[in-house]
Amino acid sequence: MSQLRTVQVLGGGSAGSSAHVGSLAAGLVARGVQVTVCAPPAVDRAHDFTATGARFLPVPRRSDPAAVAALRVACTGADVVHAHGLHAAARTALALSGRAVPLVMTWHTRRYAEGARRQILHLLERRAARAASVVLAPSSDLVDRARERGARDARLAPVVVPHPRSDGTGGEGKVRAELGAVDRPLLMAVGSLAPHHGFDVLLDAARVWRRLDPVPLLVIAGEGRDRNALQRRIRDEQLPVTLIGGRDTVGELLAAADLAVLPSRWEGRSPLAQEALRSGVPLVAT
Repeated sequence: MSQLRTVQVLGGGSAGSSAHVGSLAAGLVARGVQVTVCAPPAVDRAHDFTATGARFLPVPRRSDPAAVAALRVACTGADVVHAHGLHAAARTALALSGRAVPLVMTWHTRRYAEGARRQILHLLERRAARAASVVLAPSSDLVDRARERGARDARLAPVVVPHPRSDGTGGEGKVRAELGAVDRPLLMAVGSLAPHHGFDVLLDAARVWRRLDPVPLLVIAGEGRDRNALQRRIRDEQLPVTLIGGRDTVGELLAAADLAVLPSRWEGRSPLAQEALRSGVPLVAT
């Protein structure tokens, strides 16, 4: 029997979906499956998919003919192609046009848009859902949404965060010192800096707890379009909050935290919640 071959396609590669693909690739390789991961080069530099035993092919996050052609070549000979996210699924559907290759899409998160962008998003969701042989989603509302958009087969498939790797040094004190929280409570939040993650409400709370003694420090790990607006609020209102940018893993940060905070207006299946509960860190969540 010939070796089964799968291609995993990532678009922008959020920390959660990239970690999921890395875990998936490692599990498939261990079972004798040949795995190719297609993603922008920066995503591989951050997550090192080849360390799992997978082959990596750089494919930009674009839908121009050159990028689609590169993806089409990468999928040649694949038995199953698995796209992660709407944009990745839509591009992969173009690349597989005319080929009888099963396309699996994991719909990792819900996106929001207004006005004309909302109509474009609706069309993208419908195109991706209808192109896929199977749509997998981490929450029941995304399963319902996929069915509404015309998915032939939509299933709930909880995405589990891989167990964090630890170097065993127990450097919680060092982390707290670097963050400036040696003699004060440390609160940790993680997520893309986008409206649906509710960090604006979390800053409202930080304004209230400035009256506490000692004043808790809130550290938010993540990047996104709201970063400048959040940073202006932190500066103008003198809030005890630090934005530390994106992190590949939050395990070390969580180990040093007194409390994990999840203020999201919507989550598919939060990696922060999973890691906090698994490591025994108290969690306050919407």
